[in-house]
Amino acid sequence: MSFSKIKMIFLVLVALAVSQTAKAGDPDILTDFILPPNLSQVDGNFFTFTGLRSLVSDPIPPSFKVLKANMEQLPALNGQSVSGAALVYPGQSVNPVHTHPRSAELLFVIMGSLEVGFVDSKNKLYTQTLQTGDMFVFPKGLVHYQYNADSKNPAIAISAFGSANPGTISLPNTLFNSTIDDNVLALSFKTDVATISKIKAGLQG
Repeated sequence: MSFSKIKMIFLVLVALAVSQTAKAGDPDILTDFILPPNLSQVDGNFFTFTGLRSLVSDPIPPSFKVLKANMEQLPALNGQSVSGAALVYPGQSVNPVHTHPRSAELLFVIMGSLEVGFVDSKNKLYTQTLQTGDMFVFPKGLVHYQYNADSKNPAIAISAFGSANPGTISLPNTLFNSTIDDNVLALSFKTDVATISKIKAGLQG
């Protein structure tokens, strides 16, 4: 095979790879915004989300709480490739290990401090202790967590996503609150069914 043919095949493969990467995000739209089927016109209320007001008016909750602002809560985000969330961490609370299959996450700490980490595809753990004003990025699809190690002071963070619907897959819930057979879980984790049952009971408590 000649060098020119090899070069042509390489360029075609690169073009295919680039096109697939471009398709990996939210679909592009050909209008300014997308209206739900039941609406023909909207005003500023359609683009407004008030679900985070409790962040400034309510007391700190007793356990970790996330306030989402994605396409489900704010339909105006459909087609905009962006969404967000507010996360509240009482003392010594954790946002359990999870992934976002459709977006990276950019976390901004606005109060307190957080220990954060993610695991890459080679099982390498990357950790950091964030202070108020710090930002941290969790790469798309990778398992990650946030933990407030301070027993006395809460922490609050804001997350931004590059998708109107980034999705959240909580590993504890997905594995132990699903209908996966206990024997399969026991074999997967090299333990016994009794231990699996105990983990499930703890998650339901």
